[in-house]
Amino acid sequence: MMQSFAVVTLGCKTNQFESAAIREQMLQAGYRSVPFEEGADLVIVNTCTVTANTDSQSRNLIRRARRLNDAARVVVTGCYAQVDASALAGLPGVALIVGNQEKEDFLSRLTALDDDVPRIQVSDIRAAQQAKPLPLTSFDQRSRAFVQIQNGCDAFCSYCIIPYARGRSRSVSLPDVVSQVERLIAAGYPEIVLTGIHIGGYGQDLTPATSLLNLLKQLRQETGVQRLRLGSIEPTELPDQFLDYVTTQAWICPHFHIPLQSGCDAVLERMNRHYSSAYFKKLLQKIRARRNDAAIGLDLIVGFPGETDAEFEQTCDLLRELPVTHLHVFPYSQRPGTPAAGMPGQVAGDIRKQRAAVLRQIGAQKQAEFLRTFVGKTVEVVVEHGESDGQLKGLSAHYLPVLLTDARPGELVEVQVSTATSQGLYGTPLRSAAEKN
Repeated sequence: MMQSFAVVTLGCKTNQFESAAIREQMLQAGYRSVPFEEGADLVIVNTCTVTANTDSQSRNLIRRARRLNDAARVVVTGCYAQVDASALAGLPGVALIVGNQEKEDFLSRLTALDDDVPRIQVSDIRAAQQAKPLPLTSFDQRSRAFVQIQNGCDAFCSYCIIPYARGRSRSVSLPDVVSQVERLIAAGYPEIVLTGIHIGGYGQDLTPATSLLNLLKQLRQETGVQRLRLGSIEPTELPDQFLDYVTTQAWICPHFHIPLQSGCDAVLERMNRHYSSAYFKKLLQKIRARRNDAAIGLDLIVGFPGETDAEFEQTCDLLRELPVTHLHVFPYSQRPGTPAAGMPGQVAGDIRKQRAAVLRQIGAQKQAEFLRTFVGKTVEVVVEHGESDGQLKGLSAHYLPVLLTDARPGELVEVQVSTATSQGLYGTPLRSAAEKN
């Protein structure tokens, strides 16, 4: 019988992309995929280390893998494995620890599973010079396909361990990105999502240097991609020329995911974020001036060391003014190895939770207002896998959840919106986008 395996993933879209690529490699090599809960013979845990909490979640998944199958061998990879392999080596069942750079030849690393002693195969990722894309042709149970265009980060925000876990910023070559997109379009995916750690810096390290804007133009010209979504982009990497282009292209989703982190300039300085609240406000005004229905989602950290009540209120006041449509709010979590972990004025956990709740309420109000603007309109929706109360779920170009019936997962359909609730939009499919064209 073929050896069974399961891949379980924590963290960002980059990790999700890499897990999908690892899974595909395993299937091609003859392994049999089973759900994690079934207790696979081989469990691959792709970890996240962005906070101390995600480290704990990673360790819990490893322990759970052994509870589900006491003979399971566990391969640990991802960012936690990269920065603290020794902490994982002693956990029961861990047979192999693979660094982020070593994912590029993941299958060949499995030969080390024959040894009884846990093996650590983690190199110095800061020495990595190139981004080599993992080959991938499909995403199991997903209607949208991720394409990794970049890896690593040079920003060194004071709270973040990612530059040490992912290395310096490295771009995938333009021909390789084009090839990835062509393969996924040929496989029938109606939406392509460009992902990476720092995609706004795409191409600056290549020879000759290029840019994210040039990449978008090349993708449109060479692949004819019909619907593309951009991943998170830093506020300092959205120049006017870029905004002029993306806000006028119907095939690029009118959805911006921009990390703000704080609305207080003093906190931004402690975070080592290189912009001001006034700069950020002007940026969002520029986006809305070009596209008045643009969806704009922000990342925020509350309870950063030294954040006073007054500084938190500055963030609240700014958010109430900004034309944002949804918020991703994270209570600050100390990450050993970062400057922020040793800063004075660590904010108590209960205060962090209270502040997070306040911002989430602001975000819920903003999203509710935005959802209501689509009632009576027609939106283009990618139908996703899975159901909610007997209804299919989908995602609009504006990154809004849509509940509908009479459609198939993987379709791109036009939907007439009838209602907006806290759960999202409700509507009726009119016809597929293919029929429209």
